[in-house]
Amino acid sequence: MTRRDLQWRAGGGALTAASCAICAGCDGSPLAILLFPLALLGLPLMIHGKRVGQMFRAERHGHHRTVDAVHAARLRRRSQHGDDTSHRRTGNPS
Repeated sequence: MTRRDLQWRAGGGALTAASCAICAGCDGSPLAILLFPLALLGLPLMIHGKRVGQMFRAERHGHHRTVDAVHAARLRRRSQHGDDTSHRRTGNPS
């Protein structure tokens, strides 16, 4: 996990935790309803990290090209860092 990815995930965790803490302090206030979407927004950030931002950028350019944009970014990363796939399991385990 890269430092940038960890920062995205930590930001999602902070967003969710802060929203939930404020909602708990509101105790039935209508403000809790407004903060609930922020708590939900933090969950994908915690799970997917920097890929969430990449998907938003891809969506801005058109839904029909989203998969191609994500795939092209993945190929660029692999070409920059080399094709070291020795850490992956290959073949049949038996």
